[in-house]
Amino acid sequence: MRITTWAEYGLICALHLARRQDEGPVTGRVIAASERLSGDYVEQILLRLRRADIVRSTRGARGGYQLARSATDITVRDVIQASELSTFDLHCVSHPVNSVRCAEASECSIRPVWQLLQQRIDEVLDSVRLSDLIEQESAVRARVGLAALPERVIGGGRLALPVLPG
Repeated sequence: MRITTWAEYGLICALHLARRQDEGPVTGRVIAASERLSGDYVEQILLRLRRADIVRSTRGARGGYQLARSATDITVRDVIQASELSTFDLHCVSHPVNSVRCAEASECSIRPVWQLLQQRIDEVLDSVRLSDLIEQESAVRARVGLAALPERVIGGGRLALPVLPG
């Protein structure tokens, strides 16, 4: 699975709105500037999120975007699917090696592996909500079942980049 810019920016925009859920509508320009993203890209992503009923828009001087439902009711899968239009590209469907070989009616021992992978990815993405991502990284790591990254302290008490195992 490859996380595209559409999916990444979609999550960044949705998370921005989740953090400001009680502050009213936010313009795409404000989101783009705050998150250092392309304004045109942000507007396109917000349009996709609006079509998927993840965000709603308000027109006028105090208009902008806000979440259409609570951050606890929106999963990472919802956002990625709206931004990217899918969460996992089944290559045998989108780019078949051969139309006969990759047809649904044909036997393919590889297809079940890709389908299982798609199912597992969707399960993980469904298990994490925008409200979970509002927390600090350590809390999110614990929420998704990942161990905390060890940190190194260098001279002067500053933290260095985490040391990855392996």
